[in-house]
Amino acid sequence: MPIYLSAHSKKFQIHKHTYMNKLFITLVIMTSVAFNSQAQKKGDNNTMKNANDSMSYYIGLDLGENLQQNELGNVNIEMMMKGIQDQFDKKATTDVQTAREYIQEEFQRRAEAKALVEKQVGIKFLEENKKAAGVQTTASGLQYKVITEGKGIKPTASDTVEVHYHGTLINGTVFDSSVERGEKIIFPLSQVIPGWTEGVQLMSVGSKYQFFIPEHLAYGDRAMGEIKAYSTLIFEVELFDVKKAQ
Repeated sequence: MPIYLSAHSKKFQIHKHTYMNKLFITLVIMTSVAFNSQAQKKGDNNTMKNANDSMSYYIGLDLGENLQQNELGNVNIEMMMKGIQDQFDKKATTDVQTAREYIQEEFQRRAEAKALVEKQVGIKFLEENKKAAGVQTTASGLQYKVITEGKGIKPTASDTVEVHYHGTLINGTVFDSSVERGEKIIFPLSQVIPGWTEGVQLMSVGSKYQFFIPEHLAYGDRAMGEIKAYSTLIFEVELFDVKKAQ
C-alpha cells in the first residue's frame, strides 16, 4: 500500500520483468507451426522459413522492445549485433562488467534527469495550487483543503486511525484507492509518510480533507510503483475512527 513507508529504497532494475521470463514466453509462442506456415506462404525471401527463424526474429523484436522501454532505443544496432555475435564466438573485445557498469550509470543519469523534471513540475503545481480557493498551507509545505469538517476527536501521531483514501498523481493518475477497493483501512499514524502523519492530525472524526503532499513529505527520491521519484501526491482522506494509543 503506497502510503506506508518502505524500509529500503527501491533498487535499480533494468526492467520490471526478468529477460529470461520474457524469453521463455517468446520461445513458447513463436515456435508455433501455424505461424511458420503463414510466413512460408508469402514467398518473400526475407520471411521466416522455419521455426528457428521465427524464434530468432522474435527474440530480436523482444530485445528491441526491452531497449525502447528502457529508453535505450538509440543504440548502434550494428555494434549491438556485433556484440551478440562476438559473445557467441567467445571473442568479446570489451569487458562485460565494464559494459554493465556503463549501462547502469547511464540509466542512473537519465533517471536523475527525469527526477529533476518531476520535482520542478511538483513545485510549479504547488505554487499555483496554494492560490486556489480553500487551500491552506502549513509551515512544512503541506497543502490541504477541507471538504467536510467533522465534529469528533482528533488523532495524535501515536494513535491508530480508520480511513478511506483515494490517491492520485498531479496528472490525475490513480495509484491507490481504498475507496475503489471498497475497504476502509486501519493503520498507526506513526507508520506512514510524513504528509499523512501531519495532515490526518488536522482532521476530526467525520472529516474529509484533500491533501496536496510535496515530495519531501512523501517519498522523496524513491520511486514506488506508479509514483515516480520526487512526485507530488494528492489524497482525499475521510476519517472514520481514532483508536487512542494505550
